Amino acid sequence: MTALTTTINSDQQDGAMQARDIAVNLPTVTVRDPVAKAVRVMALGRQPGLIVVDEAGRPHTVLPGTQVLRLAIPESFQADPALCRAIDEAHADLFWQELGNLTVGDCLPDPPAKPVLVKPDANLLEVAALMARMRSPLVAVVDRDRVLLGAITLERLLTSLAVVGPGD
Repeated sequence: MTALTTTINSDQQDGAMQARDIAVNLPTVTVRDPVAKAVRVMALGRQPGLIVVDEAGRPHTVLPGTQVLRLAIPESFQADPALCRAIDEAHADLFWQELGNLTVGDCLPDPPAKPVLVKPDANLLEVAALMARMRSPLVAVVDRDRVLLGAITLERLLTSLAVVGPGD
């Protein structure tokens, strides 16, 4: 199934910061990767979410951290919070390690969420507006062929905006 895309196009502005200027390389996962690996990649990299890429390395979907967490929690516990209280504390902390062979693809909604994408020349207001509208703390920066060039995290965006604040 082909994922739909939310992309912002912009005209290059002289001297203004653009998406390409603040994008960073972040680890990605594929739909074939185990959910446990996705949780570890996000946690160890202190990422606000994950970019799930296809076989060609193009963004398939962008998952905010809360969505990655949802991958790791069995649906029965999400549907009935009372079940969570029925598990003893020693085992409650280990739930995510018992995911078995579940892959990221097994846990994605059908159809998966639209990837949150910007072109390299998007300005910071465009990136901020897209993050806010899509409720995503992570945006993939892609070229015209949708090849992943990097990512912008909410923290990186806010830091960049603060550094280039009024009067600076």
